[in-house]
Amino acid sequence: MSPQHARAHMFLGAVQISTKRAAQGIRECERALALDRNLADAHGFIGLAKVLIGRAEEAKAHIQEAFRLSPRDTGGYRWMRYAGLAKLVVGADAEAVSWLRRSLEANRNNPLAHFHLASALALLGSLEEARDAVRAGLALHPTFVIPRPGGRISDDPTYRAASERIRAGMRMAGVPEG
Repeated sequence: MSPQHARAHMFLGAVQISTKRAAQGIRECERALALDRNLADAHGFIGLAKVLIGRAEEAKAHIQEAFRLSPRDTGGYRWMRYAGLAKLVVGADAEAVSWLRRSLEANRNNPLAHFHLASALALLGSLEEARDAVRAGLALHPTFVIPRPGGRISDDPTYRAASERIRAGMRMAGVPEG
């Protein structure tokens, strides 16, 4: 990897974030931003990583910076899903619903957004809407099942406790278990 290639650092960071190395991923994305401060996706990835290391309340600032840099970005639906996940993690379920609906308005073909929306709706007691979200998600990803505890993305105790709550919402909504 070229040490001066900002996108290479960003993508390395994304891989680290998705493989239980979120802190290293943040550092790589920060290196990417030091080389190119306009990489909106690097801010989005940092926002997701903050959720995974138990600092979900910090994700919003990174998501907002991504949108400031690239307000019409076609990948913005991912950032909105990350913001929705952050809100679910901190128990702000109504705000999670808002972010996740925005994500789905931007891209209806994102099954994880449907399943996270289903969880948030179920946790709010809107079970019929939650079941509709599950049906939409399963139409896109028919083999999806609720992730098992221990997951492959984070060992952070704050995130793991929150993810159990999210899985409980998915169960209430009718997401299949594996």
